[in-house]
Amino acid sequence: MKILVTGSNGLLGQKLTDLLATDPSVTLIATARSKSVLPIAKGEFHALDITDAEAVERIFTQTKPDVVINTAAMTQVDQCETDREACWKANVTSVENLVKACAIHHAHLVHVSTDFIFDGTRGPLDELEKPNPVNYYGESKLAAEEVVKKSSIGWSILRTVLVFGITRDMSRSNIVLWVKNSLEQGKTIQVVNDQWRTPTLAEDLAMGCYLAAKKKATGIYNISGKDFLTPYDIAIATADFFKLNKALINPTDSTKFTQPAKRPPKTGFIIDKARTDLGYEPRSFTEGLAILESQLA
Repeated sequence: MKILVTGSNGLLGQKLTDLLATDPSVTLIATARSKSVLPIAKGEFHALDITDAEAVERIFTQTKPDVVINTAAMTQVDQCETDREACWKANVTSVENLVKACAIHHAHLVHVSTDFIFDGTRGPLDELEKPNPVNYYGESKLAAEEVVKKSSIGWSILRTVLVFGITRDMSRSNIVLWVKNSLEQGKTIQVVNDQWRTPTLAEDLAMGCYLAAKKKATGIYNISGKDFLTPYDIAIATADFFKLNKALINPTDSTKFTQPAKRPPKTGFIIDKARTDLGYEPRSFTEGLAILESQLA
């Protein structure tokens, strides 16, 4: 099976290419806008800007993938709010290009989406919850889902929540690394306690993508962690695990922060469907911290 991965330089993309390289039945085609940040152990790498329809078609013609896993997106929520044109191009136009190429070349698409398509009035949520985004990032990701769902191709949409982990180049942080680094430097941090999520280890999300790709699963699946936590809970658990000073962590609420984009207060996912259909089983949040610790070492 030939699997093409977009966004292979990102956190999820790196974990996914590592995982796919361990399967002898998979031929990996890794793609990203800039040159690869990691050596591809098995398979091939192509520079690809998926907002360029001609470039997408050229790579598909050249590599003839059976499955495409789209991990590429503009995920900086506030930047999406202020630069809407770039957001739409990265998150919607790109998906239109992939869908068109998948249709021509008879490839199955596994598309990664987000909990931010919901308004956060309640959670955790199952796959039947009605989307109602409260920011432009969520709007763009919901529009991309609609592009996929209205297409004639085989597709899986995998929605996820608050992904954490370590990348090789560490160009972007995430909540766990931010808390750990801040406390190690003796900084006092303010962390909200009025939002709820099911934080997702990047390795677990990669496994969800892998399982959906191998099965060519059809439909929408929630792929996240299983622990329902506030960012404050996450910070305290991180401090406890790494034996750092949790007295530096001050709880606050989201009204104290002024950000361009609104955040949904409560999301988090029910993952029963993915467990039953895909055999997906995520680690606990603490187990995820242990994996992160081993990689830091």
